[in-house]
Amino acid sequence: HEAEIGIALWFHDAIYEGRSHDNELKSADWASAELLLAGCSEDRARRVHALVMATRHNAMPVTRDAKILVDVDLSILGASTERFDEYETQVRAEYAWVPDDVYRSKRAGILQAFLDRESIYNTSCFRAHCEERARVNLGRSICHLAI
Repeated sequence: HEAEIGIALWFHDAIYEGRSHDNELKSADWASAELLLAGCSEDRARRVHALVMATRHNAMPVTRDAKILVDVDLSILGASTERFDEYETQVRAEYAWVPDDVYRSKRAGILQAFLDRESIYNTSCFRAHCEERARVNLGRSICHLAI
């Protein structure tokens, strides 16, 4: 199902509005509709829909494909210090409309939730290559948000 992972990666943030809480659902619905229009089976469309929904990060992924997709989506957390800091700056710019004190509190909570997991990543490959750096990046960012 590697093609399904690839399609889900392309679609997982296809619809993204910073003030919306259903971006993943809209993106998943769009992916599913496009696959059906292209002649793909309902099963494939349903699997891709579920994969896109896994990027909501509201539950630990269960299937192998979802674990890979979610790890790829979270790979930015384990990026180099410079790239992670750039990412955090980009996230803040996305939410420029949120007052600073609210942003700092909410963002720190989101990052802490990842840090509180026994493992941030679901696959051994990502754990080996990204886990340690992700934990350092997250901790550093949470400290910065507290200033």
